Amino acid sequence: MATLTVRNLDEDLVRRLRIRAAEHRRSAEAEHREILRLALVADGEQETSRQQAAERLAEFRRRTAGRGSAPAAELLREARAGRMQTLTEAGDDP
Repeated sequence: MATLTVRNLDEDLVRRLRIRAAEHRRSAEAEHREILRLALVADGEQETSRQQAAERLAEFRRRTAGRGSAPAAELLREARAGRMQTLTEAGDDP
């Protein structure tokens, strides 16, 4: 196993590490290892998740290539017209 030395840490950070280690019934060194492991595993999982999302998006783009879709401005106009019609119909009721 490799050894990692961390220098010039803020005293408050070291104190918080020791408190956290005590809460988990571990040495400060063991707590440090666990924090690093969790941070790097989560980082790797997040990267995998991003990669999967990118692959799903690319597949969706391949499947929908060439299909026409309404421009956003047109969709907004339709939605606003529908809301306006709903509001004016509601105002017509006695």
